[in-house]
Parts: sequence; C-alpha cells; structure tokens
Amino acid sequence: MDTGDTIPEQALAWHRDGTGAVLATVTETWGSAPRRVGAQLAISGAGEIEGSVSGGCVEGAVIVEALEALEAGEVRELEFGVSDGDAFAVGLACGGTIRILVEPVGAVLPEDLLAGLCAARAARQAVAYVVDLDSGARWLDREGHDARFRMDRSGYEEDSRVFVAVHNPPLRLIVVGAVHIAQALVPMARIAGYDPVVIDPRETFASEARFPGTRLLHDWPDAAVAALGLDARTALVLLTHDPKLDDPALEMALRSDCFYIGALGSGRTHGKRVTRLEEAGFAEAQIARVHGPVGLDIGASGPAEIAVSILAQMTQVLRKGG
Repeated sequence: MDTGDTIPEQALAWHRDGTGAVLATVTETWGSAPRRVGAQLAISGAGEIEGSVSGGCVEGAVIVEALEALEAGEVRELEFGVSDGDAFAVGLACGGTIRILVEPVGAVLPEDLLAGLCAARAARQAVAYVVDLDSGARWLDREGHDARFRMDRSGYEEDSRVFVAVHNPPLRLIVVGAVHIAQALVPMARIAGYDPVVIDPRETFASEARFPGTRLLHDWPDAAVAALGLDARTALVLLTHDPKLDDPALEMALRSDCFYIGALGSGRTHGKRVTRLEEAGFAEAQIARVHGPVGLDIGASGPAEIAVSILAQMTQVLRKGG
C-alpha cells in the first residue's frame, strides 16, 4: 500500500482521543478478491470507519468482529468467502476468499509502534510493519524487504506466519517542461497512481488551462527540484530539450535516489548530453541511469503515444529495476 491514504493516522487519532480504534488488514487472498493484500480498514470504538478491506461486501461483519476484539483486547484472524453474487455487486467477475487480521490499537498493536509507522509515512520513508502471528511480536523494518518495497507487495514471508505490511510513500512524477507530451503524460501518470508536478518558468506554458488540477511550479528547474526533493519513489522526466533548463535538474537527479530519470531528445541529442555530464565529472555508471531517448522503443508517434512509452518505461523500472 502507499501512504496516499490516512488509515493508520486515523486509527492513531481515534485511539488517542479515547474513542478506541482497530486496524483490520487483508493478509491473504484467493481468487478474485476485492482488495489486494495489505489493504486496510480503520474502525473506531464508535463504529466509524475509514478505508476498505473488501469493497463493501464483508465490511459489516469485519466491523462487528473489530468492535468485539476491541472490547476483549484481543487479536483476531478472520476469513471470508465472497460469493459470485456479492462479487458481481462490487464489480468483480467472480468470487474469492480473503483473510483479515484484526488488531485493536493499544491492547494488541502498541501505540508507540503505530506512531512510529505514522511518522515514517509522514517523512516519506518506506517502512514495513511486521507481525509474527505465532509469537505475537510486532516491529517496524526499514530494510531487508527490498523486493517487497519495489513491488508494493505485502504478504507472508515464505513458509512462515510472519506477515509484512509494506507502507511506501506515494509515487511522484516531476516533469520539467510544460510541453505537449507533458499534457498527455500528467493525466496518464495520475491514473497510474502518481502525484504529478510540472516545472516550467514559462507561465504561458505551465498554466492551469493547459494542466488543470496539477501542481505547477514556475521556478527554474534546479531550484524547484531542490525544494521538492528527490527520493526512491520519485520519477523525473525532462522534456524541454534545453540544456540550461534540463541539465541542472538532471545533475541533481544523478546525485539522488530517484528511481527513474528520463530525458527527451534524439540519440544525437542524448550523445551531447552524455558528453556534458562526463565533463561535469559524472561516472559512466551514473550517466547510465538516464533513459535517453526517453521511453520504451514502441515506435511511438505524437505526444500521446510518447507519453505511453514514458509511463511504460517508468513502470518497468519501478517494478523490475534497471
């Protein structure tokens, strides 16, 4: 899961204001289950909810179990079968089975542990909440789950009852250059789960009319990128063709942990870019992180198809590395 939701934060708030709170987490699924492993539902002692573990078809039963678990101060593991009829009602082709872990905050899930999880999420730090369901031990890990973090994949460790719930920062896309390709790329990226930002000092290009509902920064790219920050959940795409705009931001990206760097331009243009980066002191392995010409080679023609190729390459790098 990513931190675009506020479910753990809401559970912590309910616990701290005395209402009481329970976190319910999907730990396993079979068949066409409505929600993926790691999906969460927070339930307050007053029966308020935030989030979902099933798209609505078993929430009522989970709420009842959660309130009982809160009163008893005990952990519960629930299993539900979603019938074909119920699945159709929530937009699925067929039914499935889900297993849900119910943890009252305080009695089972320590307040300080939940607070630590929320603090990591607020700081855009990838963190895993780990629970050993046999021993009852619970802890936070920031390392040791690289594949899970990369794939956004919560689940049980192999041949064990140790469940790992991955909490990744939301994906971000920083686009330098408010050009036609950016107009196509931004809404596509938003659909794919990215929070997009467009940087261009030319206010005529980076306008609300051309990028409705998008965060627009009219600073010079290096200043804007420095203010935004670059981390392992950020992709940077440079679309201006102008070295004085692209290169300072590109150099910052090469010194960061951002997972994807793409730069528009022909092979000849990229060759000149490589030369400039070499002259700036960057090593071959660093420069190799730049995807240029940007996007997968799918024979794209026109801004929309180029945007598709860029988003596909971003996805490939995020999920498979390289």
